[in-house]
This record gives sequence, C-alpha cells and structure tokens, in this order.
Amino acid sequence: MRIGITCYPTYGGSGVVATELGIELAHLGHEVHFISYSQPFRLAGREEGISYHEVPVSNYPLFEFPPYELALASRMAEVAEYYDLDLLHVHYAIPHSVSALLARQMLAKRGRRLPFVTTLHGTDITLVGMDRCYLPITSHAIEESDGVTSISEYLKRETITHFNISRPIETIHNFVNIETYAPIRDEEARARARLHYAQPDEALFLHLSNFRPVKRVTDVIKVFARVAKEIPAQLILAGDGPDRSAAEWLAHDLGIHPRVHFLGKQDSVHELLPLADLLLMPSELESFGLAALEGMACGVPPIATRVGGVPELIDDGINGRLFDVGDVQAMAEGALEVLGDRAKLDAMRSAARQTAVERFSAAQVVPQYVRYYQQVLDQR
Repeated sequence: MRIGITCYPTYGGSGVVATELGIELAHLGHEVHFISYSQPFRLAGREEGISYHEVPVSNYPLFEFPPYELALASRMAEVAEYYDLDLLHVHYAIPHSVSALLARQMLAKRGRRLPFVTTLHGTDITLVGMDRCYLPITSHAIEESDGVTSISEYLKRETITHFNISRPIETIHNFVNIETYAPIRDEEARARARLHYAQPDEALFLHLSNFRPVKRVTDVIKVFARVAKEIPAQLILAGDGPDRSAAEWLAHDLGIHPRVHFLGKQDSVHELLPLADLLLMPSELESFGLAALEGMACGVPPIATRVGGVPELIDDGINGRLFDVGDVQAMAEGALEVLGDRAKLDAMRSAARQTAVERFSAAQVVPQYVRYYQQVLDQR
C-alpha cells in the first residue's frame, strides 16, 4: 500500500506512535509518506520506503494566525495525487482529520477516491476536543472519517459518550518495538552505563514525559523525595515542557536536587530506560501510557496512577503498581516495597517485559492496522 501519515512531529505520544507505525509499515514493504510542518523527530530522514513532505504555511500579514489546516489539506491532496496514495492515516483528530476531510472532498471533485483513517490519541478527545469551540467540528470530522481507531477502550468509550458518535470505532492499542526497547542482558555493561547516574548501591528511578501539567511532574519529585529519605537513590527526568521549572525548584527546596538529573529532551530514550529500576508515571490522566509501555519493554516496572487506559496495560502487583492520583505517599511506599524485595522486583521486571512482548509488540499490533486499512479500502 501507499500510505500518507500526518501527525504532530514534536515530542508527545501521538507523534511517537505515528512515526513508529510509519517505520514499521515501511519495514513490511509499504510505501509511507509523512505530511507535516516539520519532519517527525524520530525520523532520521534516511529510512528506506519513507518520504517526508513539508507543509509550507504563508505568513501573509493579513492572517493573524497562519491557516495551517488549509495548507495541510492542500498538501495532502497534492501528495496523494502525485504519489497515487491509497489512503491517509491522520493521528490526533484536531486539526488533522478536518484537513483530511477537505483533501478527500477536493480530490473527489476530480474523480479521485482518497479514504482516510483517524486515530484518536487522548487529549484531542478528553481535553481539546471537548472545548465548545472545537466539539462540533471534531465530532463531524470523526463521523466523516472512512475509519476511526482508538488507542484504548477507555478512549473509545469517552469518544462515544461525549461526542455522541454513532459510527464504529476500532480499538488498536499502542505498541513498542521490542527489539529496540529491550533490557540490557549484559549485566556488566548495564552496571557501567548506570554509573553515569547512580552508584551500584543506589536505586535509579526514571520519569519520561513532555512535562505538561497533566503529567504531574512535581508529584514525581515528591514521590522521589520520600523514597530518598529511606534508601540511597537517584532520579532521571527525561523530557521538557512547561512544568520543568516548577519541578527543578521543588527538587531544590526539598534538598534533593543533587540526586535529580534533568536531561531535557532525549532522542534515544531506549538507551536510558533499561538503566532504571522503576519508572514513575503519576499522571492526572493517560489515555494509554506509552512511556509506561516503553519502560515495561525494557524490563522496568512502572509506578503509575489508576486512570484512563492505564489499567489496560498495567496489572497492579503483577507488572507494575497502580495508585490513586496525587497519593504520593502510597506511591513512595509502593516503590520501597518493590525495591525491598529482590524476588518481587525480578518477577515484576520479567512480567513487564512479557506483557510488552506478548500483547503490545509491533509484531502483534501493526498487522492490525494493515488489516484495518484493507477493510477501509474495501468499502466502496
């Protein structure tokens, strides 16, 4: 197939999933065309079977806000016609599904069929989409999509309930490349790499996010501060965003800043994750929890919150732990309990990896998308 993919190219779960999907589709022999305002950050630009098409946006003085949605629709139609695309797959409903709808209508006038699939990722539904300004157009674009997928059963239910959607929605969970995201089997090599952040007798925690308020990064600091009072430990925070400064100052005020490593945005998180003992993910809401899955694939159990689609991924006490939002004391106690029992930690690490391999690997999930594409194309 020849597939056009549009996503937000910056750091964030939807962009990561869309990019990884494109890479996996190309490995399977499909022709993939990314259409966006900049190249997705996980693309090196040299992948075989993948092309990138930039969307130019006019900065004409008349426009207070450049009309990206219209430029995107025009570029989608252009790329689809020139490269004879079979379909478009847009990630994040706003504004990509609206642009895809316009592109489909433009080509239909010229006798060219261009179906599109919309994948719902989370805040496009639970936050932005429910804003009264966007709700009607988001609902319309979802209903008009040729196919709609959701990354979790939770998000599917939320979409149907709040947008009064009548069309079918297919749940296709997020996935991870289990070859790239994997434990370091050489314990000596892992121990050497860990020395960059922690001594052999110290526990190593990791948090990975875009540091937005919904991620509750200050809760990460609070949990770690409680743990650090009881055992030697270090914390890595990978990523960046609006709450980084608040987290830095809180670490300073709590007197733990020498043990906290703010690394900023990282392109190779798969090299960091296997070094950690536990992943901290105390989010207010997660429609799935891609960071947790990536950690689990590396054999790192998550300490997470019982919200959204997270329970579809984490079995409490088996491959991670789940707690109520904001209960930093319970999270700290849970982390200490796991770290204090080596047999329990090893069992949880093994179960986390097994979950990723058996239920959420690219080999398990990507063929579901291919079958769904074919189902959409067969609709005439």
